[in-house]
Amino acid sequence: MPEAFTLDKFAQHPFYQEVNRRLIALAALRPGQLVVDLGAGTGTVTRLLVAEVASSPGAEVIAVEPSESALDMARRNLENIRGAVVSFVHGRGEKLSLLVRRPADAVFFCNAIHLVREKAEAMKEVAGTLRQGGTFSFNTSFYQGAEPPEAEQFYRRWMMRAMRVLKRRYDLTPERHKVEARVRLSEEEYLQLLRDHGFRVKEKEVVQVKMSLKALEDISEYSLWIEGVLPGVPLKEGSEALKEGAREAFADLGLTSSPRNWLLIVASKA
Repeated sequence: MPEAFTLDKFAQHPFYQEVNRRLIALAALRPGQLVVDLGAGTGTVTRLLVAEVASSPGAEVIAVEPSESALDMARRNLENIRGAVVSFVHGRGEKLSLLVRRPADAVFFCNAIHLVREKAEAMKEVAGTLRQGGTFSFNTSFYQGAEPPEAEQFYRRWMMRAMRVLKRRYDLTPERHKVEARVRLSEEEYLQLLRDHGFRVKEKEVVQVKMSLKALEDISEYSLWIEGVLPGVPLKEGSEALKEGAREAFADLGLTSSPRNWLLIVASKA
């Protein structure tokens, strides 16, 4: 992942921090536990997890991330962390049981499960990594139901405007294939996947946040979002088109923010 196109700027918004803090609170971690941060990115959630388990013997957080550049940034961002062992592992969720060699108390997968093509395989790997009774917690704002009805007009207008900018300014058109980030499961499909792999759902919430124009401009600098909504388009041009499209859509509709839903789920290994 190019450093210029990470989730870092978006991850600094208060609502992003709060939906992750809420998920962590629902999981009820304890000091001294071994916790895996799957899809750790540049370490935003890793830092929150360390704060929950630190200052007790045995506390460890393992940050697992498929992007080497993001993992390098996480190492730099967390180099002064104290109170727990923090390990950084390059790899994917589909191979998690090979990356984490002793049973974990908890696995977190924040804002990334929608990117996994083989979700059933990832669930199996998570189950194989957890101790009996351990928890698997994830959240996503890319599922069927993420855009409440009152936001649907904005999202249609945003994509329409972005594609016009892309064509007019750069003479580019997205490819027609749908990438994994746009293949959305419903809440019930996620719950069924968990049940199919031996999990019992303990907590489930939907949290709605108000997305400002600045937040939408910042997510438009994230490579996986650009590739998801404008497949085949170069990152720089796609980012500029999405940012301009968001500004035009906000102006067209007279908006100051647009709502979006986050699905939060905590399940235990039966």
